[in-house]
Amino acid sequence: MKTLFTLFLWLLLTCTSWAQDRLTGETFTTRSEIMARNGMAATSQPLATQVAIDILKKGGTAMDAAIAANAMLGLVEPASCGIGGDIFAIVWDAKEEKLYGFNGSGRAPKSLTIDYFMEKEMKYVPFYGPLPVSVPGCVDGWFALHQKFGKLPMAALLQPAISYGREGFPVSEVIAYEMDSSYEGLKDQPGFAETYMPNGRPPEKGEVFKNPDLASTYEKIAKGGRDAFYKGDIARTIDKYMKKHGGFLSFDDLAGHTSNWIEPVSVNYRGYDVWELPPNGQGTAALQMLNILEGYDIASMGFGSTEYLHVLTEAKKLAYEDRAKFYADPEFNKIPLTQLLTKEYAAKQRALIAAEKAAKTYPAGDFEIETGNTTYLTVADKEGNMVSLIQSIYSEFASGMVPDGLGFVLQNRGQMFNVQDKDHANALEPGKRPFHTIIPAFITKNGKPWVSFGLMGGAVQPQGHAQIVANIVDFGMNLQEAGDAPRMRHRGSSQPTGSKMTNGGTLNLESGFDYKTIRELRKKGHNIEFAVGIYGGYQAIGIDVENKVYSGASESRKDGQAAGY
Repeated sequence: MKTLFTLFLWLLLTCTSWAQDRLTGETFTTRSEIMARNGMAATSQPLATQVAIDILKKGGTAMDAAIAANAMLGLVEPASCGIGGDIFAIVWDAKEEKLYGFNGSGRAPKSLTIDYFMEKEMKYVPFYGPLPVSVPGCVDGWFALHQKFGKLPMAALLQPAISYGREGFPVSEVIAYEMDSSYEGLKDQPGFAETYMPNGRPPEKGEVFKNPDLASTYEKIAKGGRDAFYKGDIARTIDKYMKKHGGFLSFDDLAGHTSNWIEPVSVNYRGYDVWELPPNGQGTAALQMLNILEGYDIASMGFGSTEYLHVLTEAKKLAYEDRAKFYADPEFNKIPLTQLLTKEYAAKQRALIAAEKAAKTYPAGDFEIETGNTTYLTVADKEGNMVSLIQSIYSEFASGMVPDGLGFVLQNRGQMFNVQDKDHANALEPGKRPFHTIIPAFITKNGKPWVSFGLMGGAVQPQGHAQIVANIVDFGMNLQEAGDAPRMRHRGSSQPTGSKMTNGGTLNLESGFDYKTIRELRKKGHNIEFAVGIYGGYQAIGIDVENKVYSGASESRKDGQAAGY
């Protein structure tokens, strides 16, 4: 009976998930790509996209528009991002014809050690409350990125979000759902209900929501600059609040924060250079997956086929074993990054994949090492500069901790630390950056920009990146089709905290895949579950360098919008 019900549910979801018939494009495509010449922005909320376009029209750079949009997203999508979180970016500088990488992640409080958790016999850092809070890197990231790539005054970039914060905005559908579904376990955290539950509940779809406290905080940052957040009244308020509620994050932690300019890393996938940022993020996993997939004739397998989904899932399992073992703060660990990204290592890993059987477990790489919920956006301007930017507070509404009168929640990124094994690469240490899930991406071809893209969704992100690249390169999809196409999401127990996959994990498939394919995957031993959940929230901008034309896309899973002019 259960099997029949599952089949009925799958057929129901499948039959209701397709877009209406279109004159062009794939059956699953929701709309055409957006085309424009002077500028393009793609974010997960239309008001943020419009703010970005307005900044571009005023003569702002792609970075100016990205910062303005990110500030707006912190207001309109508060369960996913905000200045209490971290920021990463890959930037194409058109004048220098060069990619820049930026790591704006914060560190663990210097007064918090792994012994605190071991003495209390706590196996994991909790998701909520003061313990998972790490230094927010977002605001420092804004100013560092603006100094190098910005043009308009920071006050002008923050003003749209300040105005919307005071006047209010109608909450959009998916964001209203996310706020409603995640507040129950957080409503008792100090400051949360006062900020996000003005009527005793989160705002509903279409309800006008205001956050004057956040508007005031943005005004302080606009007037006082970066130090207003890390060394001024905001920092002192956070310090006082954390001390009052048993936290460890201090004024000194905030005052000592620094971001890092880093070199992006890449692999060549069938003639296209795919770029990610190195650890402490997980972008390397996407590159490892692509290296493994390159050894197969993916195009001939066909999108959505049993063969393709099988090797894609197995490639994910292999890459994530290395992710669990090696990815961490490089200032505290020697990471075998070069070895992990070689074609030779990929071939060795590929040889472990059996064509007819899903693996229950895989070994991580064995190298000799010297001792020693998220929002994504992308913007392009008329000069050819492109920004791939991702910003997050980690899980929905993060720690739930809202410092008095500041209007934003503090991230819970410290939850990712391992507090069971002092020798693990991602073990908690004072001043250490935790393993990070948020990753921007970029693709170049023959040394020229081609696609700036990314998506949200925690551990799904490298899986999503690999699927987007395969959709575009192997299956010939345009940017909108590549984002709307149904996705897989494999969930195993190989986590950055150190646990290992032992039972093959679970393969979740979105509606839209043929049931015959699902049946064949089960025969290979894949544990398939049907689940509605986070498969990403994708945005992308492509560029036709010869014609100087941008194309933009924003997928249908979120409230997003791509727009140009």
